[in-house]
Amino acid sequence: MSASNALNSPQGLPLLDTEVLRTFVAIAETGSFSRAAQQVFRTPSAVSMQIKRLEEMLGRALFVREPRQVHLTPEGETMLGYARQLLELNDEAVGQFLSPQVGGTVRLGVPDDLGTRVLPGVISQFARNFPAVQVNVRVGRSPDLMRRLDIGELDLALLIAEAGDRPHARAEPIFREPLVWVGREGGVALQRTPLPLAVADRGCAWRRMALQALNRSGHRYRIAYTCEHTETQEAAILQDIAITPFPRGLVQSPLRVIEESEVGLGPLGDYEVLILRMPARGAAVEALAEHIEEHFGGLHSAIV
Repeated sequence: MSASNALNSPQGLPLLDTEVLRTFVAIAETGSFSRAAQQVFRTPSAVSMQIKRLEEMLGRALFVREPRQVHLTPEGETMLGYARQLLELNDEAVGQFLSPQVGGTVRLGVPDDLGTRVLPGVISQFARNFPAVQVNVRVGRSPDLMRRLDIGELDLALLIAEAGDRPHARAEPIFREPLVWVGREGGVALQRTPLPLAVADRGCAWRRMALQALNRSGHRYRIAYTCEHTETQEAAILQDIAITPFPRGLVQSPLRVIEESEVGLGPLGDYEVLILRMPARGAAVEALAEHIEEHFGGLHSAIV
């Protein structure tokens, strides 16, 4: 439910949506719509729409928007105090009913990229609703996470794979998104021969999808920059060192999507985030799994 179509209170005033408030607080704390979008599991455009509707509902501008960051207006500073109080009260009320029922420890494995840009927001929200559950996180590559789960060192794992690929029999897709070629606006890396790439090490699904697409198209390329995290790859792209395969939802100015028709690189296809759990691991594991699925479910249209 968005702020613009929220139900009215008995006094005729619109009701604030807690999800919109979480987005608002995330932007205020990170100073960035894109970083906030990663925390609340939405695309930057969806986050912008949420704030636009909230500002329209309140009749006030809450942020001053600048090219690389945003700042709260005086009205936004006032709203931030209310938003934090409302969210704390909401979490306290929900936790009062849920926390006595679920407790224990969950050992969660996530790939490097998700562990950097996604997981902190997931765990933060989960901890507020389930304070008696302790989550221990291991960040690593998908093959290693599958191995650790199979030998009992993990209870739950997230994996990244090419759409339709099932690296483990019990893996279930919870998120799907196009992978696109990305470069810097006005950059010249795309015109270089051989084509310079920024990718992760062997074993990364995005790397494999990119190299397969280039091999199909017949393009000459070289691995110019190798790094495991999308944030480091983004830094290389901003310096116009290379181009990279990137999730469409992470692309924002001064990065740009390189259209397939520009130089005939060929389509990359979609990637998926999969969830893999050990069977019969208890209520705490199921609670965290459901929490993760719910948040990823808010990011995209139905998986096809």
